[in-house]
Amino acid sequence: MTVRAVEVIAAADVIAYHSARHGRSIARSIAARHIRADHIEERLMYPLTVETTDHPGGYRGALNDFYEQASAQLAAHLDAGRTVAVLAEGDPLFYGSYQHMHKRLAHRYPTEVIPGVTSVSAAAARLGEPLVEADEVLTILPGTLPEEELAARLAATDSAVVMKLGRTFTKVRRALERTNRLDEARYVERATMADERTERLADVAADSVPYFSVAVLPSRVGAMPTAPARTSAAGEVVVVGTGPAGPLWLTPETRGALAAADDLVGYTTYLDRVPERPGQQRHGSDNRVEAERAEFALQLAQRGRRVAVVSGGDPGVFAMATAVLEVASRDEYTDVPVRVLPGVTAANAAAAKAGAPLGHDYATLSLSDRLKPWEVIAERLRAAAAADLVLALYNPGSRSRTWQVGKARDLLLEYRSPQTPVVLGRDIGGPEESVRIVQLGELDPAEVDMRTVLLVGSSQTQTVRRGNGEGGTQIVWTPRRYPEVSESPESPESPESPESANATAS
Repeated sequence: MTVRAVEVIAAADVIAYHSARHGRSIARSIAARHIRADHIEERLMYPLTVETTDHPGGYRGALNDFYEQASAQLAAHLDAGRTVAVLAEGDPLFYGSYQHMHKRLAHRYPTEVIPGVTSVSAAAARLGEPLVEADEVLTILPGTLPEEELAARLAATDSAVVMKLGRTFTKVRRALERTNRLDEARYVERATMADERTERLADVAADSVPYFSVAVLPSRVGAMPTAPARTSAAGEVVVVGTGPAGPLWLTPETRGALAAADDLVGYTTYLDRVPERPGQQRHGSDNRVEAERAEFALQLAQRGRRVAVVSGGDPGVFAMATAVLEVASRDEYTDVPVRVLPGVTAANAAAAKAGAPLGHDYATLSLSDRLKPWEVIAERLRAAAAADLVLALYNPGSRSRTWQVGKARDLLLEYRSPQTPVVLGRDIGGPEESVRIVQLGELDPAEVDMRTVLLVGSSQTQTVRRGNGEGGTQIVWTPRRYPEVSESPESPESPESPESANATAS
């Protein structure tokens, strides 16, 4: 308790506290030595402690009625001129019951909130481990969240505290296992109290966990190994995609893999997008040594290192996943675990900025002839154009390749109207982002470089300007129905069909 809290209790006429139906109150037990015989005690007894009730408004309705009644109890003392001290374990406005009193009373009566020591701080102190260091991020989660949400947030953060365990413990443990963080997790029960307990969370029996306990993922900085002490069985390679640009495009799973890695391997430009962390080693290289980079990552993993191979966009789309898996298929590396985590593709990012040009069937092609002959590219362009597919064209041009865009444009004009919309998405998500919509017949190769992705519409793709004047925005989209397709409920394009459900999920 703080000195100010002790002073306020001493000056109060009424001491109020929440309790369960058995009458005991943790908040009161903490302040017991400061409560005098002449204090008026006001017990605010919860009507229920589990979410089972016959109240017409359900669990929330029952609690709202209780808070209204409890506020009225306190208001009666305040109206009589008495000073009321409401006790709250931890901090009053941090997942505390007092906040419901505050919302109902603070605007009507003079109020002072005395901050307290949270269970988060108390747990870290009892563990004797830092919660966060340097640029690490701490996430505080209620265990009542759905398991999927818990897993996503645990994967994405550096350090975490999960509160409100009790009946949620098994679910929280599963979320920690799914994110490969169970070994890091610590358990703290009733921190700073007489019956306090701390241990590895993996060793805790679920039926022994009370509500007043927390799971803690301490700072990773202090846990970083100073030498590669892991066995080879613990090493792995995770190929991750950073999306088209910076942190806003990372998935929670990718964030977690990048944070947990001992080594980051990748093209220097992509590595620069990943925040530096103490204890991690970064191995940057040129963009043209993919096989060498992949083999280096696998060799690190054989030595027990957790390696993240960093790729732009999605690692499986013209990127590092293929290179890593190709080398990993050799006999000497088949025992090294390899995972590929998806990322936001350049095509998806550009399409979202422009509207929905990929709303129907589309083909993704690379115009680079560095790894395949132009004749193969041209043949595939013709096939996709003849099938009236929207086209996502990667690697359209560079300093040494300046003619492919013009050749591709002329070839497509054999199948498409000159008015076909083309989206030029450049540096999506980056500082030089630009999204332009031009007509195929007016596509200028000089406006296209290696940082540009082209989205060429089909015969059905439409453009429209929304809004008036300078504030108007031109958008482009491809309808999900072709004119000759029946709109009967059995149609594959029906919103309730399995195909539609798969398209939405992807």
